[in-house]
This record gives sequence, C-alpha cells and structure tokens, in this order.
Amino acid sequence: MDYYARAPELVSRTRTFSLRIIDFYSRLPRTPVAQILGKQLLRSATSVGAQYREAQQSKSMADFTSKSEGALQELEESAYWLELFEASRTAVDTGVRDLHSETLELVSIFVTLVQRAKRTRAQA
Repeated sequence: MDYYARAPELVSRTRTFSLRIIDFYSRLPRTPVAQILGKQLLRSATSVGAQYREAQQSKSMADFTSKSEGALQELEESAYWLELFEASRTAVDTGVRDLHSETLELVSIFVTLVQRAKRTRAQA
C-alpha cells in the first residue's frame, strides 16, 4: 500500500546521490584515514536510497515512517563523515562541499517526509 504517491524524482535523486558517493570514494587517496572514513561514508550514503525504496513498498504507515526515519539517520551519518573529510582536509578537491550540500538538502527533504508521515499516522 502506498501512503504517498511515488516520488520518482526522490528515488532518482537518492540513486544519483549514491552514485556520486561511489565516485567520491573511488577518487579518495589510498591513505588509511581516507579509506576508513570513506568506507563509513560509502556504507551510510548508499543505504539511503535502498531504505527509501523499501519505504515505498511499506505495508503500513508505521513501516513507512520507520524506513523513512532509517534513511534520515543514514543521511545524518553521511553528513558527519563528510564534515570530517572537510575539517581534516583528507579529501582535497574531490567535491566534498557539494556532496555535503546535497546531503543537507536530502536531510531537509526527509525531515519533512517523516514529519508528514507522523502527522498522517496521528490523524488516522
């Protein structure tokens, strides 16, 4: 049961986000710090789109909300790793600022999505 009309633009945007993170990771220096931070980022960022797709197939509003909150948590974690990259200057000239900006935009979208889902659930 779909609680929200399918949002193909958000499905596409989260997929593009994952692909950008994969590209970012592939261009990182092969230093231990960059690789450890990069793997953490890769795990969290690429799970966002998967969790959102799962939310689209949810069986209840509670399930939709839970999966959407999971995606939001992964976005928050991704923002943290990107902030570490930027602050430590571990990834110079790799587009970390643009990725961080996109992450924060996605956080904002998912915060709104979760808030609406919770309101709808409370009204049911």
